[in-house]
Amino acid sequence: MPTFNIQILVGMGAYLVAIIVIGLWFARRSNSNPEEFFLGKRGLGPWVAAMSAEASDMSGWLLMGLPGVAYFTGMGEAFWTAVGLFIGTWVNWQIVAKRLRSYSQVANNAITLPDFFSNRFHDKKRILMSIAAIMILVFFSIYAGAQFVTFGKLFVNVFNAENYFTVMVILGAALVMLYTLLGGFLAESTTDFIQGIMMIFALLLVLGFGFFHAGGFAGVSENLAHFPRFTDIFGIYEPGKGTGTDYSFLNILSCLAWGLGYFGMPHVLLRFMAIKKSSKIPESRFIAVTWCFISLVAAVAIGIVGRAYLPGLLTTAGDAETIFLHLAEEFFPPLLAGLVISGILAASMSSSDSYMLIASSALANDLFKGLFKKDAGEQLVMWVARITMLLVTVFGVSIALSGNQSIFRIVSYAWAGLGATFGPLILFSLFWKRTTLQGAIAGMLTGGIMVFVWKEGISKIGGAFAVYELLPSFILSGLVIFLVSLATPKPSDEIEQEFEAAKTAEF
Repeated sequence: MPTFNIQILVGMGAYLVAIIVIGLWFARRSNSNPEEFFLGKRGLGPWVAAMSAEASDMSGWLLMGLPGVAYFTGMGEAFWTAVGLFIGTWVNWQIVAKRLRSYSQVANNAITLPDFFSNRFHDKKRILMSIAAIMILVFFSIYAGAQFVTFGKLFVNVFNAENYFTVMVILGAALVMLYTLLGGFLAESTTDFIQGIMMIFALLLVLGFGFFHAGGFAGVSENLAHFPRFTDIFGIYEPGKGTGTDYSFLNILSCLAWGLGYFGMPHVLLRFMAIKKSSKIPESRFIAVTWCFISLVAAVAIGIVGRAYLPGLLTTAGDAETIFLHLAEEFFPPLLAGLVISGILAASMSSSDSYMLIASSALANDLFKGLFKKDAGEQLVMWVARITMLLVTVFGVSIALSGNQSIFRIVSYAWAGLGATFGPLILFSLFWKRTTLQGAIAGMLTGGIMVFVWKEGISKIGGAFAVYELLPSFILSGLVIFLVSLATPKPSDEIEQEFEAAKTAEF
């Protein structure tokens, strides 16, 4: 292996060792009981809650997927997607965080999202919990696969080892599983905090050097003039044709719809539930929204500057997702490049660890204990969680090796699934007292199923039906919750009293 690559590997290795050490540090404490392992006993401070929520949310998509879209087709899709995500982040922290933190504790101290839904509606048969847990297992396994693709792409492009894609996917997945298995929620939240810092550091450093080497505003503008509609937020560059075209209102609406997904992201909502005190939420919100704004702007700008600096290097959508890697290797000495590239590892690991943990909690705590073996002891639940984590890892690796190596597209599918399944129900659960168990079940099923139906069937009609599947699925789910709730008997007095108590509760 060339000396250049060895030094990059050393830089990346130093970061990975630090992450494993954190997992070992929290191992003894986090494995004491399920509440500690899955929710850290609601002990997150404002900085860790904010940074871990955003880092686990953005994933490798932020450093590879989004810059890749901007590099390949210009501002249109990337800009409006970023706008939708920023608005969704702010609204979610503004209206959902505090209510969910209080309500999850009022609802018999729920420690997972399915657990909250079940307790909120007094679902004694655990139907709602079971459906929610199954949906989490399905969509988070797909989501984890997208992060494992990132591991493979990272090593293949850095070390020019095309034949080792499979090996690197498996090694990356095994590493994340190891430290998550050891340290649970506290380990992954703490590492996510560090990884959030790494991500924003890497983004800003690469953007700054890229902008300088591309010639500043004048150089970037001059080079991009050769790509029609590239910097037009209402247009899009068509790489195959070398021409530009309008970016339609329907396309813009699809991009903005990404923001709806936040209301249903279990890995973000879990951070709301785990914040130490609800009074700390305004501070967390400011940190999270600021981080999100800077990171999204930097990610889109890297793609734009990358096109100006390396205009003809990457010719497919999949290859375009490696622009961050190329710029890092171009500008920095190898040891520093290794640390900067670790930002991608940080992004992918901060997401995949959350997906593994939440999926394992869904099966172990919600399905196994909640439905099949209600008298299961804490240690048995912990073992089921560990086995589930292994199975989710294996399934995620199979998704990563399935042949679809576009991180952006894999993420968009899972994002839509989670957003439509849980987003409308979270809003109705927290803010409409009249929501019933029957409405909740019907709405959750409608949202999850419609994502598949719309994506694989209806969208192929084209025209207005080609809109991002999250938008129609989210709307239909909300409509079903509303109509079915009105058509069924109102909730019991006890449920309504809990709803009112959650409105004013402070923890």
